[in-house]
Amino acid sequence: MDKTSSRLSLIFSSIGHAYIHMFTAFYFTIVIAIEGVWDQPFYELIRLWTPAALLVGVLALPAGWLADRWSAPGMMVVFFLGMGVTAILSGLADGPGSMLLTLAGIGAFAAIYHPVGIPWVIRSARRSVGMALALNGIFGLLGVGLAALVSGGLIDLLSWRAAFIIPGASSVVTGLVMLGFVVTGRIREAKAAPVAQKSAGYDGRVRAVVILLLTVSVTGIVFQSMQTVMPKLFAGRLSDFFDDRVFGVGASVFAVYAFSALAQLLGGALSDRLPLKLVYIMSWVLQAPLLWLMAQIGGAPLVLLALFLVSSNAASLPAENMLLAHFTPAKYHGLAFGAKFVLAFGLAPLAIELVALIQRRTGSFEVLFMLLGTAAAAVVLVVSLLPSAGPARRDSDAVAAE
Repeated sequence: MDKTSSRLSLIFSSIGHAYIHMFTAFYFTIVIAIEGVWDQPFYELIRLWTPAALLVGVLALPAGWLADRWSAPGMMVVFFLGMGVTAILSGLADGPGSMLLTLAGIGAFAAIYHPVGIPWVIRSARRSVGMALALNGIFGLLGVGLAALVSGGLIDLLSWRAAFIIPGASSVVTGLVMLGFVVTGRIREAKAAPVAQKSAGYDGRVRAVVILLLTVSVTGIVFQSMQTVMPKLFAGRLSDFFDDRVFGVGASVFAVYAFSALAQLLGGALSDRLPLKLVYIMSWVLQAPLLWLMAQIGGAPLVLLALFLVSSNAASLPAENMLLAHFTPAKYHGLAFGAKFVLAFGLAPLAIELVALIQRRTGSFEVLFMLLGTAAAAVVLVVSLLPSAGPARRDSDAVAAE
């Protein structure tokens, strides 16, 4: 792949990563405004996202399979256009029934990104795959933060409908621009994967993939639970700071995810230099105690704890993606990442239902954080069983030398 196509691939995959996380997170802020407009409780309205969350996971596998056989850039164009149109339709919804359907549309097109965009980054990176993944990951985290910041700002300035429609129009425009680059040949399909297939033996590779899919499941539940609960958590425990303005909640959530983007950059740099297993297990060691502390802490320290928690989760992602690519043949990357995100996002409905159930039964989220902390502690033990894998950069350099 030439330099221009490689650069454009990273640019559009990064923009797409911001959009996927923005579009699958902004409802959790918008719902705070809809509560008053439609006069329905949070735990009922939040469940309107459950079918969408299920589709993000279930459709990831066929999306990855199709990208392997057709075109990653083509699938990305479909992603931008489809998600943008369905977001605009969500902004026009006139009740819970139509909102459920349009949100499901967002989820269906959002399913395309991760099994297509992440392997596309890996194949397109010229060197330093870990850093390429980290840079791409920064945009994903910024997307989660921007979901709260942008939607909160648009709600306060215009309306909750604008919080759907304006980002939706932006995604449509991005898709049309990318389509122009694909049609003119400036963005092309990447053929080679810059990841050396180290031999851990067939049994070792199978064991590694099974372990990674198990840990991905917990990663997905922790990430989706935090994404779902954070705006409501900050609105409740920090209400004196925000004076009932949604923008203040959104700004705090944005600060957490924006800072954690730096942690993902650190995770990418470490993945290029240290054994991937070591980087991965270190990030998990931090998460359990942070989750347990969040069960009890309020006020400004709560924001700090959330920041460190999301940062440690984010720092693990470059290593996690490289480990999966390392132990999977290149021609099956789309399928492997599809399976990963079937679990990572397919379990999102469980996370949402768990949040709704605990909030309805207890009126708070302490039990949720205790359960998540216990799951994170168990992951540390499971990750210790992974086969060894060298730094991502060494794999990239080995392929470059072939």
